Amino acid sequence: MVDCVFCRIVRGELPSVKLFEDDKVIAIKDINPQAPFHALVISKKHIESILEVEDGELIAHIFRVIKFLANKYNLAKKGFRVVNNCGHDGGQTIYHLHFHLMGGRPMDWPPG
Repeated sequence: MVDCVFCRIVRGELPSVKLFEDDKVIAIKDINPQAPFHALVISKKHIESILEVEDGELIAHIFRVIKFLANKYNLAKKGFRVVNNCGHDGGQTIYHLHFHLMGGRPMDWPPG
C-alpha cells in the first residue's frame, strides 16, 4: 500500500531504528515508547490486521523474532508484554500487521 507508514518504513522511505530485519519482518524502536524498551515487529507484507492473516507460519515467525528480541535486550528474565491491537475498538491506529514488544518495567493491569 503506497501511503501506509509501515510500508514506507519497510521500503526505507522513512527513517527508523532497526533492531532486526529478515525477508518476512522488520523490528524497529517505537517512536513513542510506552516502556523503557518498546519495539514494533512489523510484517513486511502489507496485511491490515490479524484478521487478514492466512499464513500461520508468519505469526509463528513473528513470535520467534519476539523471543529473539526479548533475549537479546534482556527482557526475558523479568518479563515483557506483547500486544496486537485489532480494529478501531481494539486500539489499532495503523492498519498494517504489527506487534508491540514492551519491557523494562512492571506492566500494570488492566491496560487502557
